[in-house]
Amino acid sequence: MKYLVVVEETPTGFSAYSPDLPGCVATGATRQEVEQQISDAITFHIDGLHAEGVAPPPPRTFATYVDVPSS
Repeated sequence: MKYLVVVEETPTGFSAYSPDLPGCVATGATRQEVEQQISDAITFHIDGLHAEGVAPPPPRTFATYVDVPSS
């Protein structure tokens, strides 16, 4: 499955989260590091859901860009 991940730059590095998996977050010093950390976090999160007998939620969110006039 592919889950949408939002990556944000912070004053100390990067953070990431997946809107479809509340509470599943990660941080890293670099973008590459945070992408690996969130991938690991999602895998861990889904494994935990399976261990509890809960099906992981299907990916439902998406991202898009919107053109707006510049001021």
